[in-house]
Amino acid sequence: MISVKVCGLTRPEDIDAVNRFAPDYVGFVFAPSRRQVSPETARRLIRGLAEGILPVGVFVNEVPQRVAFIAAMCGLRVIQLHGDEDSETQDEVRRLTGREVWKAVRVKDRESLLEVTEGRADRYLLDAYHPEQRGGCGQTFDWSLLKEIPSEKIVLAGGLMPENVAQAVRDIQPYGVDVSSGVETDGQKDPEKIKEFIRIVRGE
Repeated sequence: MISVKVCGLTRPEDIDAVNRFAPDYVGFVFAPSRRQVSPETARRLIRGLAEGILPVGVFVNEVPQRVAFIAAMCGLRVIQLHGDEDSETQDEVRRLTGREVWKAVRVKDRESLLEVTEGRADRYLLDAYHPEQRGGCGQTFDWSLLKEIPSEKIVLAGGLMPENVAQAVRDIQPYGVDVSSGVETDGQKDPEKIKEFIRIVRGE
């Protein structure tokens, strides 16, 4: 079964929606972004999550001690590093938090994927390269670049939505898929789009 992560939750209404449709993971962004939440807000939202939905914290070039503090405060289950964190930093975050570490890679070309085959993260979230944004830009990348990448390490992101996720699942067979803007309407999470996205991934 391919896992589903809905990223960028900011409101109690978002929690209500994911509790209804039960993705495997939900993401909270602690880095500058229009979806950024404070640790205090994230903790309140996470307390409302249904059992079995795992909260992921998204960080960009944050010091490991700060990551560990927020992880403990909020009850994060996975740490997603979306900046320039090297393998040593990833190891330190894993040691301090005791949590799985996912490293985001912005895919521009085949060379961008060397980190996936040589790095030490538990999983790699593969997103489209954008010169100014770290993620959430709603763009896909060339999935054919992933033909020789171990699919069990991949969480596929970047421009996924109900209209194209079936093809992504069929072509890549990743460990998981990650969606943010693809289940939004007017910049807010849309429960019907979340429902449809999860239904398609799970073949229901």
